[in-house]
Amino acid sequence: MSERGKGIVVGVGAEAGVGGAVCKRLAREGLQVFVAGRTADKIGEIERVIKEAGGAATPVVTDTTLEDQVIRLFDVVRDAGPGKLEIVVYNAGNNRFGNFREMEVGFFEEVWRVCCLGGFLVGREAARRMLPAGGGTLIFTGATASIRGRPPFTAFASAKAGLRAIAQSMAREFGPQGLHVAHSVIDGAIRGDQILKRFPEFAERKGEGGMLEPEAIAETYWQLHRQHATAWTHELDLRPAREPF
Repeated sequence: MSERGKGIVVGVGAEAGVGGAVCKRLAREGLQVFVAGRTADKIGEIERVIKEAGGAATPVVTDTTLEDQVIRLFDVVRDAGPGKLEIVVYNAGNNRFGNFREMEVGFFEEVWRVCCLGGFLVGREAARRMLPAGGGTLIFTGATASIRGRPPFTAFASAKAGLRAIAQSMAREFGPQGLHVAHSVIDGAIRGDQILKRFPEFAERKGEGGMLEPEAIAETYWQLHRQHATAWTHELDLRPAREPF
């Protein structure tokens, strides 16, 4: 029996979300999934669901804005036994909005730390660990704000644009060395717990097929990972067929 490959998903919250869906998709392919998020109960629930389905999962409580915790996450993966780290997905984000003239420095910095600094830390550790082993796949989850700033999402847009720049720079530097770096622009609302529970009226207005399904995003991520090196995608945008753009 061949040794099990490994995958890391950073920024996992509720099971009904992109992070949870990606974890389950990787586990279905036989990878040992390291589920990284700030809330022990939530990542523990993902672990339970994966193991009940016959998969392998390890929850690792991680604040991606703290360098020592990101390094520890990758150390846990390294020390978990044989198996190549094949894929890392950076899905952390905090889509918060605020009035520009009233915005405090702390608010702006907090959004940047999650959406951009965390991506740098995870990207750096992924490059450090994966390149000596022959490469792999690194996917960053972006948003409409990655390519278009508009109020009241100034802080979020600046941070997501910074994350996109990190992805571009990494792809150009490390692609030739075997690390497939991809950036996914999620252009629309996601049909997950964050919207369904916090903004049910908005979800109802969107109607059937009006939001991105987390499982569909996860499937796209898996297909990115499976691409042949002669036809790699660096950036793609995902939206419902009904989403105007």
